[in-house]
Parts: sequence; C-alpha cells; structure tokens
Amino acid sequence: MRVLIVTAGSWGDVAPYTGLGARLRAAGHEVTIATHGRFDGAVTAHGLGFRPLPVDPREELASAAGQGLARAVSPPVAMARVVRMAREFMPRLTEGVVAAVRQGADVLLTSTLTDPVCAALGEASGVPSIGVYLQPIEPTGAFPPLVTGTRSFGPYGNRLAAQALWAATDRLFAPAVGELRRELGLPAQRFGGPLGLPRGRTVLHGFSPTVVRRPADWPEGHDVSGYWWPAAPPGWQPDPRLLDFLDAGPPPVFVGFGSFVAADAERLSALVTEALRRAGVRGIVQAGWSGLRAEGDEVLTVQEVPHAWLFPRTAAVIHHAGAGTTAAGLRAGVPAVPVPVQLDQHFWAARLAALGVSGSPLRYQRLTAARLAAAIVAATRTPAFAARARHVAAGLSREDGAARVLTAVERLG
Repeated sequence: MRVLIVTAGSWGDVAPYTGLGARLRAAGHEVTIATHGRFDGAVTAHGLGFRPLPVDPREELASAAGQGLARAVSPPVAMARVVRMAREFMPRLTEGVVAAVRQGADVLLTSTLTDPVCAALGEASGVPSIGVYLQPIEPTGAFPPLVTGTRSFGPYGNRLAAQALWAATDRLFAPAVGELRRELGLPAQRFGGPLGLPRGRTVLHGFSPTVVRRPADWPEGHDVSGYWWPAAPPGWQPDPRLLDFLDAGPPPVFVGFGSFVAADAERLSALVTEALRRAGVRGIVQAGWSGLRAEGDEVLTVQEVPHAWLFPRTAAVIHHAGAGTTAAGLRAGVPAVPVPVQLDQHFWAARLAALGVSGSPLRYQRLTAARLAAAIVAATRTPAFAARARHVAAGLSREDGAARVLTAVERLG
C-alpha cells in the first residue's frame, strides 16, 4: 500500500514518524512523509519518500509571535497567542497539505495539526485515514486538556474545559478547512468532535500506556499504542570529542531545550553553565534551535546527537519536556529535570513527576541557576528517582507501538 504520513511542527513532531515509516516500509509498504522542507534530508535518509509542506517552524518560533508564546505566563494567554500565530500560517499550510495529498496515496496517517485538513480530503476522495497523534487531545474526565495547565478541574470540569478548547481550535482551523470543504463540494458541517473531526474513526496515540493510561471514557477506536521511536540516523558516528568527554569522568548531565528558540540564548547558556557548576556535575549541552553554547573542562556543547544513543550514558536529562524528549529520557532509564516552556510541555512534565522519575517541574519563565542546580542535585542523588526511571524503562522495552499502527493499516488493505 502507498502510505502517506502527514505531519507539521518542530522536529519532535516529525521524528517519531520516521521510525513509524521505517517500520511500515520494512513490512513492504511504500511510505512517504509530507512535512516541512527543512526536514527533507532527515526523512529521505531512511529510504522514505518526501513531500514538502510550507512554513518553517523554526522561523515561526523565532518570530515576535513565537517569542510572545514562550513568554506567556498562563495557559489561556498561550492558547490565545497560538491562535493568532496559526491564523497567519494555516492557509499556507492547508494549501501544502492539499498538494501533498493530491499526489496520491492509498491511506493517510495524519498528525494532530494536519488531521482536520486530511479528514476533509479523505472524505472527498474516499481515501481512508487514521489519526496518529503524539498528544492525548480527546476530551476526558481523567485529566485536563493539555494546554490548560496541569491542575485538574475534576471529571466534569475537565470535560467542560475541553469543550472550551474545542471552541478555540475551531477558530484556528475553521477558515482554512471551511474554504477547503467548499472547494471540494463537501457540506459545511460541524461534527462536534475535537478539531471538527468526525466520530467513529481510528485514532492511535504514539505514547506508552505506562505514561498515559487510556481513559475509560474515550470513544471506541481511540487507543494508546505505545511509542513510535525515531529511526536511527544511518551511518551516524559520535564525534571523537564527545567520546573523549564521556570517557574522561563520571556520567554527565544532559541539558537541551530542543526546538525551543530562546530570546536570549547567551543568558540561558550562562544560567545552565552556572547551575551545572553549583551542582558539581559534568554537563553536555545540546545547542538546539536556540544555539546554546557552554564550554569548559567540565562542560561540552554538542549539535545533533541521537537521544537514544546519548541519554543512557548520562546521569540525568534536563529538558523542556517536549513529548519526544520526554519519551527518550524515559526509554533511557535516567532521572529527569523537566523545565517546561509552553503548551503540552507542562502536561508531560507533570507526568514525569507523577511517574516518580523527577521532582516537581521547574517553570522556564521562573528559572534561575540556583533552582536548576538544586533540581540537578536532587535528580542525581535521589536513589528513588533512578530506581523508578529504570523500572519505567524496563516496561517501555516490552512495548511495540509501531506494530499497532501496522496492523491498523493492513486491515485497510
């Protein structure tokens, strides 16, 4: 079958689908990923087809609007700023998704952000689609919506909050999707589901039930499959400087903020360096999209290094609690220091604390060297964190999330 995976966002919104695509390809399917042009090489390196989507996510996050999102002090403010940003790029993104899908496919696998557009295209063309989400957006009484923070409003309140979030996301998608439905000759219809999607379709979630158990009140067809691990870069070899640093002393602490673009990378780099010094640990700092840099006898800055290779060699991982980095840290079986910045990162940070692999999250907007140093000390010197991290990792090693998606795809054949 010709499988088209459509996803948009940062590298963390793309990487899991490279592993999923490689697994489907190994089973004999022709797999193509449609995503932003900056990820072309990272996709095709695994033998997967590529179809470009417009919008550069790094440029969006580095823009004034993106920086305003990072500075948002409350979830409602952050959501309002997301809607304003999306109004600017959604028409372009929609056009790109339409062009990619119209090149042909037998089945569509669609991420959270691209699903509303793909669902309309599938409805018009008869091509089946399966939602493959990295976040649990389906309303439930079990926990609050991801972007409203981590405080539960109770079963009824959590679902009520989800309804309010639907209204906000309708404002994000409605103009572009409504125009597309008119062009396709489809009725103007509100389905009443999240993001305006129809009920009764299959949606698989690429995270572990150990991390987020499937809520009992989710509709039939919505399930938690387990993680889809990013494919290893073919031919990748570690830099000799990195190997020498790892060999020169005890396991270091990793620090990385992934696709987050800091307004003042120098200040954040200095803060991280000082926190590592106060905690008395060695550190590996990943430059990421912020371009962090921290050098010294006990600190090394690296560019892109596969988390699956590096994290097991560390004493703890400090990160922004993006879904992918959170998963990689859990897989490695090492304690975490989550420093969430925005949106669903607060949800994943809270899950790390609930799992017992970290202390309380440190909010980025209130981060200081002293607070980060104290959290590093706790993460590296609390045996219970290390024991829980190893236990969770052992459970994840027994899961095969990609197999669930492969089964669902082949049922359509």
